[in-house]
Amino acid sequence: MVKSSALPGLLLIRGLGHSGSTILDLALGAHPSIVGLGEAVRVLEQPRLGEAHKGPHQLRGALRFERRCTCGALAGKCPVWGPMLTWLPEHEDRSLLEKVDHLITPFTSGSARWLVESFQADEQLLDARALGRPVRVIHLVRDVRSWVHSEARRGVERHGRGMSVGWRSLVRWWRVNRRLEQRLRRLDSVVFQLGYEELALAPEAALRRLCHWLELPFEPLMLQPGLHSGSHIVSGNRLRFEPGQSHAIRYDAAWLTSPALSLRVAPLLPSVAAMNRRLVYSHGLLGATWPAA
Repeated sequence: MVKSSALPGLLLIRGLGHSGSTILDLALGAHPSIVGLGEAVRVLEQPRLGEAHKGPHQLRGALRFERRCTCGALAGKCPVWGPMLTWLPEHEDRSLLEKVDHLITPFTSGSARWLVESFQADEQLLDARALGRPVRVIHLVRDVRSWVHSEARRGVERHGRGMSVGWRSLVRWWRVNRRLEQRLRRLDSVVFQLGYEELALAPEAALRRLCHWLELPFEPLMLQPGLHSGSHIVSGNRLRFEPGQSHAIRYDAAWLTSPALSLRVAPLLPSVAAMNRRLVYSHGLLGATWPAA
């Protein structure tokens, strides 16, 4: 493995799924010094038994000549993922770090300063300093009420029930974000705390702060990620291909009118309310009028 401080660093977006990682990956990929790789870990990990019907396994076969990368090319012909998807089946026994190293080695020379990996559930790459590259983490957190509402809505769509999903999701939001926050502190990771609400409702201010943290100039094209992103995403949220959905950073405020009890109780739980304020509204970009729990 090449080790040099001049190599582009790994920028990891971590947190809970369905918190805006795909649109953030696309927005970052619109910067000329950043390349988004999407949920690379999801694709690179060896598929388990019974997962032959899932995208990561199928991308190793015929699906790579059917599914498009966000760069516009078919996955099998993408300059980033094409060679990787051909290489993977014969090297499944390699460790995740070795696979990641193989994926990002072509960026050793070039203009990229940061490579974004946005599989939020992964925690293995938090120890990726073994690759000899800088590693920074964006801890992306969506307002507990918005996230719980979104999970409950998906529960209704998939299983016809939402109330029980809402209460379980409330507990999961607190448990997962608490564990990740503590782990990042133990690892002494370089972390940017980003609330999805601040990103979606004050995108320019949030992205300017993020660019400053990355020691890069702000690029206005980041505000229209679907139109200008150079990210290479072959696995992730389907919004990346839905017409108009990724052309700008927008906010779904449906939870504000939800009568769900779990949403109303969340701000009344001291530990949940304190975490919500700390992790989602840390930059104060929305002012005192926004309903921060």
